[in-house]
Amino acid sequence: MEQFKGQPRLPKFAVPKRYELRLKPDLTTCKFGGSVSVDLDIVADTQFIVLNAAELSVNAGSVSFTHGDSSKVFKPSKVEAFQEDGILVLEFGETLPIGPGVLAIGFEGILNDNMKGFYRSTYEHNGEKKNMAVTQFEPVDARRCFPCWDEPAWKATFKITLDGVPSELVALSNMSILEEKVDGNLKTVSYLESPIMSTYLVAVVIGLFDYVEDHTSDGVKVRVYCQVGKANQGKFALYVAVKTLELYKEYFAVPYSLPKLDMVAIPDFSAGAMENYGLVTYRETALLFDEQHSAAANKQRVATVVAHELAHQWFGNLVTMEWWTHLWLNEGFATWVSYLATDSLFPEWKIWTQFLDELTAGLKLDGLEESHPIEVEINHAAEVDEIFDAISYKKGASVIRMLQSYLGAEVFQRSLASYIKKHASSNAKTEDLWAALEEGSGEPVNKLMNSWTKQKGYPVISVKVKDQKLEFDQTQFYSSGSQGDGQWIVPITLCCGSYDVRKSFLLQSKSETLDIKEFLGCSVATGCGSASNKNNAVCSWIKVNVDQTGFYRVKYEEELAAALRNAIEKKHLSSTDRFGILDDSFALSMARQQSFASLLTLLSAYREELDYTVLSNLITISYKLARIAADAVPELLDLINQFFIGLLQYSAEKLGWQPKPGESHLDAMLRGDILTALSVFGHDQTIDEASRRFHAFLDDRNTPLLPPDIRRAAYVAVMQRASASNRSGYESLLRVYRETDLSQEKTRILGSLASCPDPNITLEVLNFLLTPEVRSQDAVIGLAVSSEGRETAWTWLKANWEYISKTWGSGFLITRFVSAIVSSFASFEKVKEIDEFFKAHPNPSITRTLKQSIERVQINAKWVESVKSEKNLADAVKELAYRKY
Repeated sequence: MEQFKGQPRLPKFAVPKRYELRLKPDLTTCKFGGSVSVDLDIVADTQFIVLNAAELSVNAGSVSFTHGDSSKVFKPSKVEAFQEDGILVLEFGETLPIGPGVLAIGFEGILNDNMKGFYRSTYEHNGEKKNMAVTQFEPVDARRCFPCWDEPAWKATFKITLDGVPSELVALSNMSILEEKVDGNLKTVSYLESPIMSTYLVAVVIGLFDYVEDHTSDGVKVRVYCQVGKANQGKFALYVAVKTLELYKEYFAVPYSLPKLDMVAIPDFSAGAMENYGLVTYRETALLFDEQHSAAANKQRVATVVAHELAHQWFGNLVTMEWWTHLWLNEGFATWVSYLATDSLFPEWKIWTQFLDELTAGLKLDGLEESHPIEVEINHAAEVDEIFDAISYKKGASVIRMLQSYLGAEVFQRSLASYIKKHASSNAKTEDLWAALEEGSGEPVNKLMNSWTKQKGYPVISVKVKDQKLEFDQTQFYSSGSQGDGQWIVPITLCCGSYDVRKSFLLQSKSETLDIKEFLGCSVATGCGSASNKNNAVCSWIKVNVDQTGFYRVKYEEELAAALRNAIEKKHLSSTDRFGILDDSFALSMARQQSFASLLTLLSAYREELDYTVLSNLITISYKLARIAADAVPELLDLINQFFIGLLQYSAEKLGWQPKPGESHLDAMLRGDILTALSVFGHDQTIDEASRRFHAFLDDRNTPLLPPDIRRAAYVAVMQRASASNRSGYESLLRVYRETDLSQEKTRILGSLASCPDPNITLEVLNFLLTPEVRSQDAVIGLAVSSEGRETAWTWLKANWEYISKTWGSGFLITRFVSAIVSSFASFEKVKEIDEFFKAHPNPSITRTLKQSIERVQINAKWVESVKSEKNLADAVKELAYRKY
């Protein structure tokens, strides 16, 4: 039996074809029993059957294998579970005959509270706390519910029956109900057999729910289930789901393959949502929208998450990755196509501009030496959780966008449809997608894309003008400032002086030189020559990576950078290009390839910026710069904050506090971000006005003075003045938290509390996160501590690490605790302290995240040292802070 331990994948002796699964959950004792009969094909001589099982008690006497042809029953001589590997090994006294047969196993388990496997979630009904039973199997937790071949490639059909369900409860699974037999207070519910699918997509939900219902034009029944009394909050998601199913049917040229689609809001849920075939589960914040109390940002999140999960019904469920190495195929693609769907439904949201937030998150993580390739080897089930990260989702989506931009939208869509048709009800690898796109486009897609998926990182393209020639040079970009040796095939796009002059080429070597006149068809007179030439027109500019469609950064020589600053001030550039120039400049400053002062000077060109996505990123960058300044040049911090306040005055005055009739969705989101930033940077008038409106809200929760879009801003403002000696604002916020039953309101408050500059309050907030008042998936939302609270948060993390590790032990939530608190530091001494602590208190689930977090601290520390030694920084900051616009 030992031969099967420590293996990355199950042996291929037996192939599962069909599962007949019976589950009997007890919502009072929080236990469940069950039995599974698996139709197998024995395909090689073996005395063993090896499958997955974890945290289950298997009744050895119930285990049997019945040979299909002879009906001979084989009983195992030995049944052993290896918990560390999550496998169940059945040893038979003789070789099993080749051919079909049925494996039967009886088992028991516990409805855990870890939000994975078959677990319990709690809710209140008529003031009474109740349990519901929920499954969450991706990536490797179906084995915690029933013994199975728990790998994506082992697809089978599933016939599911639920026994002993309290008759007043709703019981859902992937398929429609076939039969419901009521016996007194209990019922047995059986479901239609599913199409072929992977185990991680099997799902069951049992609880008390209301629902809203609609149908697609071709008759698919769509329902949104939520807690009793919240049905109206499901209407927006229902609208999005119906429209999106119809859109994907056209886009993929394949209809949705099940008779129904249920979407369920689950109170305790670790991820944002899960694409189970026909039964998609969500956090409440990702599915429910309350017209009166949800913000515009909540509405957008619901739309994009629903569109993401429904994309999986094709890309993931119908065509499934062969192994977790190809996870990015699922997640990167669903992320990209969710923007396509959202843009089709809500064009006024300019969602493709907002896609740049995905791009930036991918670039940020992939700029670390501790990043990983999009396609990453997985050698053990325990490693899978850590790759559900910004590389798989956001870099994955970004390289798909880059490829679609390069090949063209029509060719891309046509090729995707043929890929789905070819691999429907089967599994695929990355190479299969490239092959379909290569066939459809005639381009060498495999060669082009391997450099982006099989190696980590990305290039920075340096651009210079010399003697009427444009010089391009690529080097691997690291945020640490180190030199990497990666090389890519880079689709370069560029504009010269206007968007009418647009050119592209593939940079296939380390460097390339192009003749400006020959390539761009323009000369010095039109402003595309050397910046040192006296005839150079002032408004000339060259922008590389037009609309940021490429997954790379661009570094311009100073003259070209100055021309782009000028173009930003004169409003000659698109919002996507303004975003890109800012974000690249920020990254180059962090990597110490550009001075802190020159970055601040670039920021000043954005003083009349009004685009939501650009300003939102400018604010995020400003927060980071303020933190670096606090560590490097604390004597300049007040002036730097004053400069940031000045930068935001134009947009703040344009937007005001009150929503305007008919204003855009984007303005509604922007108002909240700007007012929050002004509070954080210490703008007294904003904090005073926010406090006034907050007190009106305390008197009347429906006051028009504090609409949902500015509530978070008001909460953050209130916390800026909260302290151990002035607790009233903090306590009022806790009261609002306790009184509301809207998850979005609770998360708004949690995300604001720790912004308090008083470390005593920070400690209270952090302790509050570990109480039963905060659902365990929401605790990480409250970790956004102020600079002043960092040390308190680190001491708290160490003191509570044993409890945190036990409660959030594996899965991505534990990684969020580490990255949120550790990554904010900026000293080499802290690196040593962090490293020593986690060596003494190891947790294998955080290995990759911890290395990345420590690297971030080192990057911050080097940046702080660099800023400290920057000459003339004080003069530059004073000039910018006092500049009158």
